[in-house]
Amino acid sequence: MDTQKLLGEVAGQLLSGAIKVVDLSAPLGPDTPLIKLPPELAVDTPKVEIHTISAYDKNGPWWAWNWLKLGEHSGTHFDAPKHWITGKDYPDGATDTIPAQNFVGPVNVIDCSKEAAADHDFLLTVDHIKAWEAKHGAINAGEWVVMRTDWYKRNGSEAEFLNANETGPHTPGPTAEAIQYLISKNIKGWGSETIGTDAGKAGGMEPPFPAHSLMHKANRYGLASLCNLDQLPPKGAILIAAPLKIEHGTGSPIRALALVSKA
Repeated sequence: MDTQKLLGEVAGQLLSGAIKVVDLSAPLGPDTPLIKLPPELAVDTPKVEIHTISAYDKNGPWWAWNWLKLGEHSGTHFDAPKHWITGKDYPDGATDTIPAQNFVGPVNVIDCSKEAAADHDFLLTVDHIKAWEAKHGAINAGEWVVMRTDWYKRNGSEAEFLNANETGPHTPGPTAEAIQYLISKNIKGWGSETIGTDAGKAGGMEPPFPAHSLMHKANRYGLASLCNLDQLPPKGAILIAAPLKIEHGTGSPIRALALVSKA
């Protein structure tokens, strides 16, 4: 295969609009929903702050720019293996050491939107995944797998997005067995439209927070607060999810993008 010719054809398709770019990211700002943890367990990420350095004024007459205060895991973001205790020792497990090749790959989109609408605590199981594969084709090594729930439509309200009450947060996610199954297929990483890669009640699972614990133990990656997965086909799109190259970074806000055939 002439890869140079192939890349030229892809470039032409992008310019013509035959391949469209789908934005999978939410806006990042002071109103971005952030995860809330029990104060006896952990310290929360601070709210996103955007501060003006200059805006065509005495502090910079011809330019505008800002400085930011934000956590690595704010908004639509990438989880590196170093984010979790199970993945802390990988030399290539931080945002500045992960090979750039690993940020790009085919994506499998498992549509659970109807189930999540009916049950906010819906859990994706191995049987669900195998039924999806029987219909759409096998999930292959080196591919991303993401769970579409249309939960991103709640992203404008932190309360609706977190969906918590006196019993805790209620958001859809995977079972531990589902994550183990996907790891056995040697996927690149797992993504969701919720505040984190796990279900709201994942703290009570075994192991706790299996998407984090098991994925990062296997030196795999997580994507959270994704948007617009309803614009992607079950198979056939390319996902680009590149974090900032933060030294020893455990994660990073990202502008996740998908390349999709317009046909």
